Amino acid sequence: MWKRSKVTDQTAAGQTGIKKKSKVPGVMITQFVEELPEGMSTPDFTRKPIALTIQQGKCAVFKAIVVGTPTPTVTWGRANGEIHFHPDVCMQKYDEISREHTIEFPKVAPEDADTYKCFATNEYGRAVCTVALNVIQVGFSKTKELQKTQVEDTKDVRKNLKKRKDDGTREEKQMEPEEKVWEILLSAEKKDYERICAEYGIKDFRHMLKKLTEMKKEREEEIAEFVTHISTLKHIEVNDDDCATIELDMDLKDPSSKLFLYKNGVMVPFTTEESESMKHNLKQVGKKYVFTIKNLGSEDAGLYSVDVGGINVFSTDFKVPEVDFAVKIQEVKAEERQDALFQCVLTAPTNELKWLGKSTPLSNSEKFEITVSEDKLIHKLIVRDCMPLDAGIYAAVAGIKSCNAWLVVEADKDSASKGKKPTRKTTMAGGGNDEDLMAIAKEQQEIYQKKMDEKMEVAKKAQAEREAAEAISKVEGEAAKKAAAEEKAAAKAAAKAKAAAKAKAKKAAAAEDAAAGKKRAAAGGAGASVGAGGEGAAGAGGADAVGGGGEDGTAAGAGGGAGEAKGSGGDLDGEEYDSFEDSDEEIDGEGGGKGAGDGGAGDGGVGDGEGVEGEGEKGGKRKKRVRKGPLVPDTVIGDNNDEGTTNQPGETSGKKEKRHKKKNVAVEEAAVDPGVHFHAGLSDCKAIIGEAAELECKVNREDCEGLWYKDGEEIQSSEDITISKDGTFHRLKIHKVTEEFAGKYKFEADGRKTESLIVVEDPPRFPAKELEAFKNPVTVKKGHKAAFKLPYFGREPIKIQWYLDGEELSEEATIKLDYSEGCSSLLLTKLQRKDSGEVKMKLKNEFGTVEAISQLIVLDKPTPPMGPLEIVEASSSTIDFKWRPPKDSGGCKIDNYILERQQVGRNTWKKVGPIGAEAKYKDSDVDHGRRYCYRIRVETEMGTSEVMETEDIQAGTKAYPGPPSSPKVLTAYKDCINLSWSPPSETGGTNILGYNLEKRKKGSNLWGAVNPPDQMIKGKGCGVKDVVEGMEYEFRVSAINNSGAGEFSTPSEFVFARDPKKPPGKVIDFKVTDSTYTTLSLSWTKPKIIEGVEDEAKGYFVEIRPAESTDWDRCNSNAITMTTYTVKGLKSMGMYWVRAVGTNDGGEGETQELDNYILATPPPVRPRFTDAKMKSFMVVRAGNSARFTINFEASPWPEVIWLKDGSPVPKKVTISNAEGTSQLLIPSAERSDTGIYTIIVKNIVAQESFSIEIRVTDEPKPPGPVETDENVPGTVTISWTPSPDEKRDDRLHYMVTKRDSSKSTWHTIADRIFNNRFTLCNIMPGREYQFRVYAKNDMGSSKHSESQKWLIPSKREKFTVSMPETKPCDLQCPPKFLVPLKMHTAPQGYECYMSCAIKGDPTPHVTWLRNNISLNTNTNYFISNTCGVCSLLILRVGSKDVGEYKIVAENSLGRAECSTKLTVRE
Repeated sequence: MWKRSKVTDQTAAGQTGIKKKSKVPGVMITQFVEELPEGMSTPDFTRKPIALTIQQGKCAVFKAIVVGTPTPTVTWGRANGEIHFHPDVCMQKYDEISREHTIEFPKVAPEDADTYKCFATNEYGRAVCTVALNVIQVGFSKTKELQKTQVEDTKDVRKNLKKRKDDGTREEKQMEPEEKVWEILLSAEKKDYERICAEYGIKDFRHMLKKLTEMKKEREEEIAEFVTHISTLKHIEVNDDDCATIELDMDLKDPSSKLFLYKNGVMVPFTTEESESMKHNLKQVGKKYVFTIKNLGSEDAGLYSVDVGGINVFSTDFKVPEVDFAVKIQEVKAEERQDALFQCVLTAPTNELKWLGKSTPLSNSEKFEITVSEDKLIHKLIVRDCMPLDAGIYAAVAGIKSCNAWLVVEADKDSASKGKKPTRKTTMAGGGNDEDLMAIAKEQQEIYQKKMDEKMEVAKKAQAEREAAEAISKVEGEAAKKAAAEEKAAAKAAAKAKAAAKAKAKKAAAAEDAAAGKKRAAAGGAGASVGAGGEGAAGAGGADAVGGGGEDGTAAGAGGGAGEAKGSGGDLDGEEYDSFEDSDEEIDGEGGGKGAGDGGAGDGGVGDGEGVEGEGEKGGKRKKRVRKGPLVPDTVIGDNNDEGTTNQPGETSGKKEKRHKKKNVAVEEAAVDPGVHFHAGLSDCKAIIGEAAELECKVNREDCEGLWYKDGEEIQSSEDITISKDGTFHRLKIHKVTEEFAGKYKFEADGRKTESLIVVEDPPRFPAKELEAFKNPVTVKKGHKAAFKLPYFGREPIKIQWYLDGEELSEEATIKLDYSEGCSSLLLTKLQRKDSGEVKMKLKNEFGTVEAISQLIVLDKPTPPMGPLEIVEASSSTIDFKWRPPKDSGGCKIDNYILERQQVGRNTWKKVGPIGAEAKYKDSDVDHGRRYCYRIRVETEMGTSEVMETEDIQAGTKAYPGPPSSPKVLTAYKDCINLSWSPPSETGGTNILGYNLEKRKKGSNLWGAVNPPDQMIKGKGCGVKDVVEGMEYEFRVSAINNSGAGEFSTPSEFVFARDPKKPPGKVIDFKVTDSTYTTLSLSWTKPKIIEGVEDEAKGYFVEIRPAESTDWDRCNSNAITMTTYTVKGLKSMGMYWVRAVGTNDGGEGETQELDNYILATPPPVRPRFTDAKMKSFMVVRAGNSARFTINFEASPWPEVIWLKDGSPVPKKVTISNAEGTSQLLIPSAERSDTGIYTIIVKNIVAQESFSIEIRVTDEPKPPGPVETDENVPGTVTISWTPSPDEKRDDRLHYMVTKRDSSKSTWHTIADRIFNNRFTLCNIMPGREYQFRVYAKNDMGSSKHSESQKWLIPSKREKFTVSMPETKPCDLQCPPKFLVPLKMHTAPQGYECYMSCAIKGDPTPHVTWLRNNISLNTNTNYFISNTCGVCSLLILRVGSKDVGEYKIVAENSLGRAECSTKLTVRE
């Protein structure tokens, strides 16, 4: 099999490059040697890296496992650039245990996105595989190099964005549209750019992207000052709880940075705590920030922006469409494994709704199907295959409106059907049907269209008003302009009249000298006659006349005659008249000579003109003519009203022609000809060699003639070029473009010109005939070869590429590419079926790209047919089954399916033969009860496929149908009851032939057949006429197939055989029995029965309406039979109207409404504390927290007040109130927090209070030195210095213990002493006494203060003991307990004393144990054994001392044990 690759890996110099096939797809192996030595192998991949698409900042790992002998060396590379190995950027690792080679990117960045290569190399070859890493950019990347210079227009846009105040907030003003669109684009996703540009009229998409990229880089740099990382930017979303949220994850550098929320550039106040009064709320959970907008309305639409420290980090545009629900979704009850349908109707067309299932967004999938009608008003959600887990609240959100309803899934109670999937059924929500929804949708469509028409009329009217205002403004402007022009013309006419009168006076004065100037006049006439021959002579004559003036000025007059002759005889055809009316200067002479004459005019001027009066001066001086206004450029493109003048080359320098005087000055000015100008100039043109090209321009006059130039040289029509004129259009057409036609073209007319360039290009192209032939598919057989060849032409160099199914082909063993001049061919050999696909030839040069596409079809044997087998019928005489066609027919049409059959238990196969091209077969040659197996093959012209063997199929198995649905009563009359039912979901493998129907009277156990046994019911319904009026019946039905009748269905509901009932009347005594903040309990009495008017009610519906709404919502979808009902889900303190209505078979009766609205609040309840036992005293160790919780009940919601010693509690005390409970918390208690804390719970009914004393203390400090004194003989007085805590703890007291020389244990002699001394009596002389004093309070006792040893000396007298004579006696005995241990329960912090008496000889060894651990060496316990009395003393009992205590006595004669238990009481 040949391979395709985009890059051909080159082998090293001197090595052969033998391509080998790898077992792992996508791996290319190159063998360096022709023959491998024994035991050696080339590298190969057993596991190649997998392509990754990962979010920016995450960890990306590529893993590969290679094999080969010797062990290959693994290296990594990338297509663009080099890999920089660094612990923070990229690391290459090898795990010796798993033999995995890995390359790891700890935190991927956008620049890491590339195609990576893994090379495994040893001395015999190399294996290569590629893998792609795609990085999803989120937020901004600080690793990007920010550009230092920004484009000027980007800076302007950034400057135009909201300016900031010193505290980082924006200026309070509405955003301009330009600011708004750029702020939206900065936070939008790329897929939304086109929609946003279309919405805001941005047409230069490429320029927008360039500008936006620069702005994003600047924004990232600004954000980086305040934010370390930002991601998960969720645009505003509307939830089903009438709220909208904006969500984003931010890691702020400074957690104390201020956050601002803006709407259309105006700051919006918000709160960080849950508050019903504030509309906007911010909730922070870790790094997640969620802004919430409550109680949505149309006024909430706008652009919302989130700023951090004065920098915008995110913006989202919230649009509120004008849409609401005409029909809301209703509660649906579905059986397990049925389909559930929710549907609603909107008031305006909407492309899609947001569906939520248990607060989770839903989309089209196998589980959920979302559909929209053609008019986009009816929206449906189908929940497929309902399971108990699917039950919950489903919601539909349209704009800011939402509605929700319950999906109730009833579990399948039939254990026999568990695991079997019944036939799908669709439950219609609310009991409606498609016709009703279509009618409502049509009505809403008409309303919507009417609204649109009204809006259109308003828009048209406004447009008409604007146009009328503009027209009036234009007319007024033109009238003002005309008045100004007339005023100016009148002033100019008055000035000319004055000048004419002055000239006439001068003429009369000069008439006297006319005779004297005849001779010179004759000479002037001669000049004129010469001037008639040409323009140059006329100019000379004029100059002579002006230049040779005499003393009396007659020369000037002769000059005037010369002007007249020139005017009448000169030929100025085609020249424009040069008007100098803008200059009112005259030619004056110092002498008194005058000359005047009629001057002719050329075609371009005004005919029959009168020569301009001139005054001669001595010396022939004249004033220079001045032209006011700009000169006209060479090319003028405008309309016919544009003014323009052209200098006249033949104009005399000595005279200035004058227009003929007219009375109407305005008409004189309007007659000025502006000349030729262009309405449309030439445009640059790109021409392709061999094709036609055309240049076109448009002038303002049809009689205009012009010339065409190419690179400055005039061109005329020829075989290759056609120059034409069509009215005002002038065209130059090149029939077949060659390289010579490239250049600069110009069209010139009357001194005006327009230019353009023709750029000749030669892109690659295909001959049309050969291209059509190339497009025909090429069909070959497997293993054969296919050839593709296509000529081309275009300017070299041309890059030629061949592709197969999108992958570029390169020269290989099975791929031959040929490139010749003007033609390229592709030869594919050893083709396989999987090589079928699109063959593409791509040409590219500097002028463009072109592609030619064909199809390659490789024919092969078909694949086997596909299962699973579907059994249509398996009866005693027939087996009918179907299967699926093969996955691949080999590119050929299926001719036949070949079947073989085997009876189970036999070894032979019987050939059934070809059965045609249809994938089904009906076998009638079967024996009842036998099992059969079939083999199926596919036959085409390319051969026969492999076999597909079916499972065993049994013929004639009796499979009875399942039970149909319970019969449903359609109508009931006194003589007929009409029923209907649905067929069973399990048909038993055969068709249902009919049904048997049975009936039973209420109270009877006998079922009677409705239809005779031999006359089954064919349809799915029946009218039962054999009924008795007034009797109550129930019905059941069973289905019949070829095997017989199946099980009966569940019985129907009982129905009376009587005519339809009348609707019931109003319910009686409708009232509220109880209420809470979220529920409302109602009760009523059944309506009265009025014969023939109002019948008995069989059920009731309860409806509720919030005070702010006009729509009644039904609380129960099914009628209830009880006369009580509890409405749930109310809003706390909400105001509602409630009504109830009765229903029966005749329909619903009249509604009964409560007289007044109801508040969702419980009935008034006096505050009461609900805890059975509440502590009134609490001791807290200093430094610990003190927590006290009080539970209570009260209605309405009470006010809770805590006081300490009659005053408000300090600020450090935290009070937490919830429904029915209040908690007091002192975080770190101090002695100053000791006091009596009182809680007061009060509402409008009453108030209750409770007090608790909290004492904050600590373990007391020990008392001072202890002194002893004998004030009275036989007594001792113990005194001590008070403990330092005595002054600040009024409950502190003392305890005194003693020990004398006769006993080693300490005994308490006094406790709860509140002074600093104690007198002990009965002191025995001769004994040493020692005393200890402890300070004690509610927390326990302190360390002791011990006295010195104290002794009363005794007077000893001589004592004589007479010992009687003793007889030897054996007293040895094993240990025995004379007095056993007792059970002990000691208060915590107090001492505990245990003792017992033991007898034994020799003296037994005693061991004390706690929980079987010896205590003899534990210094925390005082153990003594005096004359067989064993004792154990625990000075301060704690929880650690709890357990079983055991004493063991043992000697050489035996062993004895005794045990007890110690419990500690708090």
